[in-house]
Amino acid sequence: MATKNRNRSRRQSGRERGPRYVAPVLDPNWQNPYLPSAQERQSNERAAVRYAIRKRTPQSIAVGVVVAGLLAGIVLTPFLAIAAVAVAGLYAFDLRKVEQRIEQRAGSLGSVFLAEFKAGGTTKDRLRLVTVLERLTATFGVDNVSAFIVDDPSYNACLVPSGENYSLFITSAAMKDFELIEVEGVVAHLLARVRMGLSVRQGLSAVEDLDAKSRASLAGTGMAYRADEVAAAAIRYPLGIAGALDRCARHRNVKGSFVSTPLFERARWVFFDVHADRFEADFSDNDDVSLRALALKEW
Repeated sequence: MATKNRNRSRRQSGRERGPRYVAPVLDPNWQNPYLPSAQERQSNERAAVRYAIRKRTPQSIAVGVVVAGLLAGIVLTPFLAIAAVAVAGLYAFDLRKVEQRIEQRAGSLGSVFLAEFKAGGTTKDRLRLVTVLERLTATFGVDNVSAFIVDDPSYNACLVPSGENYSLFITSAAMKDFELIEVEGVVAHLLARVRMGLSVRQGLSAVEDLDAKSRASLAGTGMAYRADEVAAAAIRYPLGIAGALDRCARHRNVKGSFVSTPLFERARWVFFDVHADRFEADFSDNDDVSLRALALKEW
């Protein structure tokens, strides 16, 4: 009897020493790194406004000096406080108007491209594009997108503001040579840029009179790499985007392509292949198509 009790005790103590169930702990502050956060979108959306404010630095300094002078005179005349608030309020109202003008300027890019490009593609190509676009706009939560196939021998595409809507442009060569899954990858990448809040800043970079360095700073370098991540996470097939990038890396633009025009130089940052006029891979540049393709293949 004593032996049975000892054996039962050993079995019980063995069970107690076994692994215990540990309840999962959920972190309410966790953010998916492959999806754009609210802070990321807000930062991109405000980039164009920050640019406009920097352009108005002299006016901002002048208003600040005036407001400071009025506040300093309160000890003599209390009514100067009202004047200071009025001046500051008027300037804030003016900055809001500047923001609206920025959005209008960026929204003019769609009209610029419509006037510049010629329609291309076959009926089958247009049907393929519209089918892909309709499915992905629902995935990315983007409305009011019009699609255009443009007659051009290069591989490229862009999605730009057009008034209050968006216009998607893709070259006839890309629609002819790309597999359907690669077209899907290109469109997903462009819609990811909208989700990231890049439309206004990149659209504005294409219409402002800027040098190359300032244009790149306003548009945001490395954003193409980041849009690949967001798009791949959404469609769950990074190899489609990688395949399109590989084709762009191997392609040599032929004579007559818009890539060799001043329009592309000015508006390069809105395009899927930002450096379509580059003939050698630059693995130090996160916007390079070869580097982006390699990164996606590592997923």
